[in-house]
Amino acid sequence: MTAPDTSKYNATVVGREEINPQLIVLRVKPDGEMFTFQPGQFAVLGLVGAAPRVAEADAEEAPAAPEKLIRRAYSIASSSAERQYVEFYLTLVASGELTPRLFALRHGDKVFLSPKASGFFTLDKAQPDRAVLLVATGTGLAPYMSMLRTMLINDTSRKFVVLHGARHSWDLGYRAELESLARLRPNLSYLPSITRPDEDAHFHGLTGRIQKLLEDGVVEQSSGIAIDPSQCEAFLCGNPAMVDAAKEFLAARGFVADKGKELGTIHVEEYW
Repeated sequence: MTAPDTSKYNATVVGREEINPQLIVLRVKPDGEMFTFQPGQFAVLGLVGAAPRVAEADAEEAPAAPEKLIRRAYSIASSSAERQYVEFYLTLVASGELTPRLFALRHGDKVFLSPKASGFFTLDKAQPDRAVLLVATGTGLAPYMSMLRTMLINDTSRKFVVLHGARHSWDLGYRAELESLARLRPNLSYLPSITRPDEDAHFHGLTGRIQKLLEDGVVEQSSGIAIDPSQCEAFLCGNPAMVDAAKEFLAARGFVADKGKELGTIHVEEYW
């Protein structure tokens, strides 16, 4: 088999942590100068069609052209103060073009990384005197990790609440780090929830879908933060069904979504 053409690649994998077979944390170091970014922004990863794919991937109906550079945007999970690598939190899409190839990467492999970050899903959208509710499912947690890793170092007054949903406890990436941060930082509340507790008997935390937890008042009870647009703003990232349901709940409470350059109190990353 001919080796993939790596002439388009400009970065190197310097870390790979498997959360489970369908979730990984990937750290990539640019070959040149590290770009600057705001927490919440995304960068683009890419591999050519000839790059190997993991065995768990579905068969490709129409294999990509060997020299075609397949690119996708992924939220950055690392702190904006991190200058050694850019971190990504990825889920395997077995039928996808790129993630089966990204999951085959190992330490030292080459990859394409965009020379700059982009996106507007950033904390400067929220009023500085309000608490921030960060709602996510799955790898929608990634931009929030960047925000928290960057902001919690110095911001000890603003309150942050992370409401993260997944199917099982082993799908709750960054759980140990967030639990530690919540113990160390009294202005952070971390509320993980799973939707399949019957398959995860050792998990004793919250259960149920994110939108149901919002409706049941779990955030107020656990964090002491009122779900009121005069006191907090909400960021939503993840499954479109969750985003739509959360937006509907928040709208009933008086929250208003961003409209172009007109900022509201609901900020959404169009993740899928």
